[in-house]
Amino acid sequence: MPVLASFVCGLIFGAGLLISGMTDPQKVLGFLDLFGAWDATLAFVMAGAVAVAASGFAIARRRAAPAFAARFLWPDRNDIDAPLVGGAILFGIGWGLAGICPGPALVNLAGLSLPIVVFVAAMLVGMIGQNVFDKNLWRRRAAAPRAIETSPLPSRADG
Repeated sequence: MPVLASFVCGLIFGAGLLISGMTDPQKVLGFLDLFGAWDATLAFVMAGAVAVAASGFAIARRRAAPAFAARFLWPDRNDIDAPLVGGAILFGIGWGLAGICPGPALVNLAGLSLPIVVFVAAMLVGMIGQNVFDKNLWRRRAAAPRAIETSPLPSRADG
C-alpha cells in the first residue's frame, strides 16, 4: 500500500506540474528573469504548493499515526550546514541555467526529448557520484586515526 500511495502522490505531483506549466523551461526562466519579461506564474504555483503542504502537515500533526506506515518520519535535523548550502547553490545554478529541475525533468522524460534525456542522465550520474563520494568520505573518516584523549597536565599546585 505505501508504494501505491507514493505512486498516486507522484501522479498528482506530475499532473500539477503539467497543469501549471512548470514543465516548460521557458516559463521557469521567465520567472528568474527579474529585470526582463518577468513571469510571476511560478510564484503563484509556489504559494499554492505551500498552502497545500501546510494544510497537509497541519492535518498530519493531529493524527496519532500515518495511514500507511507504523510511525511518522519527521525530520530530525534543523541545522544549516555546508552540504545543505552547497547543494542549494548547485541546485539553483542548475535550475537557472537549464530552467528545469528533477521533478519537471522526470515528467518531461515521457516526451523523449534529447535535451531532457541528457538532463536526466546527467542528473542520475550526479546522484550516483554524490552517493559514491559521500560513502567514501564516511569511510575515510571512519578509518582516520582518532586523537587520543589525555588527561590535562598537572599544575604546579597539584604537587
